[in-house]
Amino acid sequence: MHLAYPAVLAVLLFCTGLYGVLARRNAILVLMSVELMLNAVNLNLVAFDVWLRDTLHAGQALTLFTIAIAAAEIGIGLAIVLMVYRNRGTSDVDRLRDTTEGHEPAPTAETATAEAAA
Repeated sequence: MHLAYPAVLAVLLFCTGLYGVLARRNAILVLMSVELMLNAVNLNLVAFDVWLRDTLHAGQALTLFTIAIAAAEIGIGLAIVLMVYRNRGTSDVDRLRDTTEGHEPAPTAETATAEAAA
């Protein structure tokens, strides 16, 4: 088996996941993109394990560990996203950067005068 085929596929998967993390605003789509990136890493681990003919199959064992961690991550991540959606009414990542209880920060004297001047 040529190592280039799974490596190129892993690069494409990782780049697709990276684009999804950087470009998407929905928190669930960001979690799905992180899963794509983890799957690209898993593909590389298995491909190099087969290519190096490892007798302990360390790449495959690490892949199983990574799958278990990814399952826990997506479970906790979805629980957090659902709670934030129930409290705030949106799962937009840009709107969730402010973690205070209020939806809008209180205007200061500087912003009030700047808005009045505009």
